[in-house]
Amino acid sequence: MNITIVGTGYVGLVTGTCFAEGGHQVVCVDCDAEKITTLQAGGIPIYEPGLAELVKKNVDENRLSFTTSTKEGVDKSDVIFIAVPTPPLSDGSVDLSFIEGVARDIAGAMTSYKIVVDKSTVPVKTGEKVVETIKRYCKAKVEFDVVSNPEFLREGFAVEDFMRPDRVVIGVSSPRPVPAMQEVFAPYNAPVIVTDINSAELIKHAANSFLALKISYINAISVICEATGANVQEVANGIGMDARIGRRFLDAGLGFGGSCFPKDLSAFIKISEQLGYDFRLLKEVQRINAEQMERFAKKISDTLWVLKEKKIGVFGLAFKQNTDDVRMSPAIDLCHRLQEEGALLRVHDPKAMEKAKAVLKDVTFVADMNAVADGCDALVVATEWPEFKKLDLERARKAMTHPILFDGRNLFDPTEMERLGFIYKSIGR
Repeated sequence: MNITIVGTGYVGLVTGTCFAEGGHQVVCVDCDAEKITTLQAGGIPIYEPGLAELVKKNVDENRLSFTTSTKEGVDKSDVIFIAVPTPPLSDGSVDLSFIEGVARDIAGAMTSYKIVVDKSTVPVKTGEKVVETIKRYCKAKVEFDVVSNPEFLREGFAVEDFMRPDRVVIGVSSPRPVPAMQEVFAPYNAPVIVTDINSAELIKHAANSFLALKISYINAISVICEATGANVQEVANGIGMDARIGRRFLDAGLGFGGSCFPKDLSAFIKISEQLGYDFRLLKEVQRINAEQMERFAKKISDTLWVLKEKKIGVFGLAFKQNTDDVRMSPAIDLCHRLQEEGALLRVHDPKAMEKAKAVLKDVTFVADMNAVADGCDALVVATEWPEFKKLDLERARKAMTHPILFDGRNLFDPTEMERLGFIYKSIGR
């Protein structure tokens, strides 16, 4: 198939690259000329495990190319995916101006039948607006179909998720585009769900909101565990073995963050309000998530008493492991909270330090993980990078003013930390 992807962010670049790896001919379009120049020169603007190698391979094999011209992408392709940002607005809704702008550009460039696929996460009924926009701005008045194909990619595991998906959701308003869409996804051997567009758009928000609910649920359980001396990890293992529940997304921590869960949760609440339903369950999920960070920050301040001029080492800046994405990162939020109380921070992240420099000021960025502890009054684990489990704890204890460690991701064993001489505070244990 000849495919165009408009947008080369985390979703668009992974989608385009994996389509090329599946054997399709792919053009990736972005209005950011600097980003396109970087990609054309062999650079990758984001970190995603396995992505750089696949981009190079498919560029070398002439299945993947990059351009700033939407017209070029439309002319070369039968199927055009929209994968542009839908950033949150202050009222909880999302900014759909990028979607509208791309739909107008596609409409203006169309001279024959095209399938326009919305890959971005959008509110239900957005597909209807995209149809209206293309009809309004398509001077050639050619036929087209709009399809909803929500993405279910986890940052840090996006290539794996795309190449081996749990399911593919295709939302349509007519049967005409279904065979082509099935051909697009044929290389990936996944169950394909064909439904109406509104249902497809709702599936995405409903799925992410449910996963956020699971995280908030286990974080609420962690509060009960701390109050009773129980171990939240043992509780999570016990309930997770129930096939109806499952173990995934039951790790207590600082709460969920990133560019998806917080935004999608707020958007789904707002969508529900506009449709006349007060989704109080999801509002409670938000409240629990916010309280989890406040509770952890209080644990630090209660232990250290006065934070002003205390030197604190922070492990992790990305919102989760295996990514350099710091958007709405709990780790960055925690750093800001500590700085507001006057703490002096030494920070390290395996991949996210360059991007963190744009949002985190007046901190010491430390390249060597084991050097973070030097002269610190306390250490904090804020992101669940597996590398942090290899921290030289003996060295850290000797290098610190006080051997105190706050583990916001439950990476270390409490008994072992006590044996090593640390004052150790984790979550729900």
